[in-house]
Amino acid sequence: MEIRLETPEDHADVRRVIAAAFDPEPVADLVEAIRASEQYEPELVFVALADGRIVGHVMISYATLETADGDHRVAMLSPLAVEPEFQRQGIGTKLVHCALDKARLMGDRMVVLEGDPSYYGRFGFEPSHLYGITLPLPSWATIDAGQVVWLSEPQRFDSATVVYPPAFESVSE
Repeated sequence: MEIRLETPEDHADVRRVIAAAFDPEPVADLVEAIRASEQYEPELVFVALADGRIVGHVMISYATLETADGDHRVAMLSPLAVEPEFQRQGIGTKLVHCALDKARLMGDRMVVLEGDPSYYGRFGFEPSHLYGITLPLPSWATIDAGQVVWLSEPQRFDSATVVYPPAFESVSE
């Protein structure tokens, strides 16, 4: 297996992987909307290949963290996708580690996401509310689905809210 930066030539294959991993397909549309936005950072988007075929994808883009002392850019992991037939083989784990390592090298202090705590906990993600950070979660998600991993010294906030960029408006509950 190989992990490398995504290239424009990969976009159709990435869409296929995301559509296979998520039902319905709006998550694939989300990735395209992020790529077209100011929050897109091509150095934080990776693909996994097995036998030369793209089978996994991870993207970190940026959102806004609203705090009492102003707005700050915050890294956000979304989405992570692995083709169903390649899941449970460590591909997602390698993609997440690669993306987090690169975010750390680029100077990001933390990465937020909404996801399954039992999966993302292995990477050091913790419930964001423990640090005073709120994410806009769908109604079906528990409060612990809003998560943060610190890439540098942790910080607690009296109140901080992650505001998703406009690209995320296309994805609903």
